[in-house]
Amino acid sequence: MNKKYLYISHFLLVTILFFSCDLKKETDGPFFGNGFHNGWADQNSMVIWTRLTKNPEGNIEGAKFLIPTSKQHKQLDKEANAKNIHKAQIPEGLTLDEMIGACPGAPGEVKLTYFPLTNSANKIETKWVKVASEKNFTTQWKLEKLLPGTKYVVEIEARLNKKSKVSDKIEGAFRTPPSCELEDEIDFCIVTCHDYWRKDTTTGHKIYEVMMKLFPDFYVHTGDVEYYDKPEPYAMTEDLMRFKWDRLFALPLQRKFWSQVTTYFMKDDHDALRDDAYPGMNYGTVSWNRGLEIFEKEQFPSHNKFYKTIRWGKDLQIWITEGRNYRSMNSDPDSFGKSIFGEEQKQWLFKTIKESDATFKIIINANPILGPDRKNKRDNYSNSNWKIEGDEIRDFINQFDNVYLCNGDRHWQYVTHLEETNLWEFSCGAGSNVHAGGWSQKDLRPEHRFLRVKGGFLRGQVSRRNGSPTLTFQHFDVDGNVVHKEVFKK
Repeated sequence: MNKKYLYISHFLLVTILFFSCDLKKETDGPFFGNGFHNGWADQNSMVIWTRLTKNPEGNIEGAKFLIPTSKQHKQLDKEANAKNIHKAQIPEGLTLDEMIGACPGAPGEVKLTYFPLTNSANKIETKWVKVASEKNFTTQWKLEKLLPGTKYVVEIEARLNKKSKVSDKIEGAFRTPPSCELEDEIDFCIVTCHDYWRKDTTTGHKIYEVMMKLFPDFYVHTGDVEYYDKPEPYAMTEDLMRFKWDRLFALPLQRKFWSQVTTYFMKDDHDALRDDAYPGMNYGTVSWNRGLEIFEKEQFPSHNKFYKTIRWGKDLQIWITEGRNYRSMNSDPDSFGKSIFGEEQKQWLFKTIKESDATFKIIINANPILGPDRKNKRDNYSNSNWKIEGDEIRDFINQFDNVYLCNGDRHWQYVTHLEETNLWEFSCGAGSNVHAGGWSQKDLRPEHRFLRVKGGFLRGQVSRRNGSPTLTFQHFDVDGNVVHKEVFKK
């Protein structure tokens, strides 16, 4: 990666701060309190998401939520009465917009402008469009006919209506993947398991400061971006689900990073609906299908299937898999036909891996495929109740050299290598130390090359040393220290 982009990025951020601050002093909004996200980048396309807000920042001085007991939580979930769910968590006399972290939406119009960093004269400008109030005051654009391996600058303006002046403006950037013939150095980061209350600074998760300094070519969040089924509040209604997203997206560290780095957002159980969620379940008043719609069509850049493979130059191809939409019930007995990926996605995965001539192939999953995992878990391919399809996938991958698994979900970092096989799995670990747990540091298994029950993230680098392709994985702690390293050559 050309590191001049890093310095230009910092210049853009300074521009954002000065420009936005001036506007915020002069207008009553609407504002971009949630910034913008990008998603699903390939060589020629990208999706941009944004949301208009009433205030420029989240309400960090807001009121605290009431916390129902475990028994009350279960009863509220069972009753599925929105009024009672809110009454049990929002103090009497207050509204949701007055609660801590609140970043309520606002009506208005937005316009997007984008152009290659090295060719600012080649600007493409969209028409002004109204944000969708029924979709939490959000809108999305799919950008097409982009150039491969190109840094693009993004500018988004807001106004109340066509008679109003511009009330806010944000800028950022993204990079499209290079073409498959290009021998390019690629740097990427993988994270999992965030939560507003388990952040480690008042402004967000500090791993985002560390990753911003590394300035990766792309970043993958493997899901559990937020937790509906954790208190303050338990998000058992659509309004509470949206509140949690609005609050998290207003965190300055995340907001800044997501506006500057090419991103792939995945989902897992806690941000689809609830723990170990699968089709047919409900959480309070929200159905499984509605939970998917909120994530896939409203709160994140949208994609048709939510799985995709993307080539990042000659030496790297990644696979983003989908582990919730197509799965069978966890409680079903293990059998042929019981599936997490679903037959269509599984056959797509097998076919595209066979067809790939990339030097290194990385399959990025929300959940483990190798593990090990706890004996009481029944949600992923490393668990005994998914052994038949898990073995099928492991046997398939084992046919190939230079295929690696990366996963989120588990709240500890590990590297697993099954001896006498080609199977490697890298778990990135939770986004903060307070969020780490679920495994004992003393429980070091023979298959563990590395085990650390702390927070952090996973970094990958593809480069060429004396013409030879090399893949390096590094586990980082939350302060930016490398705690483990593995190097692979073709």
